[in-house]
Amino acid sequence: MFSLIQAAGWPIWFLILTSIVAVALIIERFLSLRRIRIIPPALLEEVFLLHRNQQITPGLVQKLAASSPLGKVLASGLRYRQAGREAMKEAMEETGRAVAHELEKYLSALGTIATTAPLLGLFGTVIGMIQIFGSQAPGQSNPEQLAHGISIALYNTAFGILIAIPALISYRHFRARVDSYLVEMEQQSLRLVDNVLGDRP
Repeated sequence: MFSLIQAAGWPIWFLILTSIVAVALIIERFLSLRRIRIIPPALLEEVFLLHRNQQITPGLVQKLAASSPLGKVLASGLRYRQAGREAMKEAMEETGRAVAHELEKYLSALGTIATTAPLLGLFGTVIGMIQIFGSQAPGQSNPEQLAHGISIALYNTAFGILIAIPALISYRHFRARVDSYLVEMEQQSLRLVDNVLGDRP
């Protein structure tokens, strides 16, 4: 491993650091965006049951808000259930925007890594090319410096692409997952309004 780093030259350290950050972000988002954590199963049905039994209390609403992102959205609606349909929907929409911001955390960083990793690889390639041209001074040739320049160029290009591919795939995957969660939370919020208020305006 050390021989590979030595062959790739000092530009590879930027890519190694980028790869460590990318892996950390992917693991963090994978754990944070699990469905059971964002949209617990049967949570909405439990809220329906509590409402039917007239067990909705401020303490229970606060506990619901702390349970999950979906719980936070539903709790904001329950706080305004006496104010009417529009007030209830508006409260949940506002909370939904805040929840969306939380779910999208670190995704822009992951997308940035997917974009910049090939550029960092290209930077290493340019450094390698400079080494190559430096080895071809007029009247003399340095095969060792030429080989080192080529290895810098190739290793950095390959490693930059190697980082960018999983980072981009992960970014698109998590982006789609967040969008799916938000759509489902919106649907469950509307069901809550219809269930709690019925035909009331």
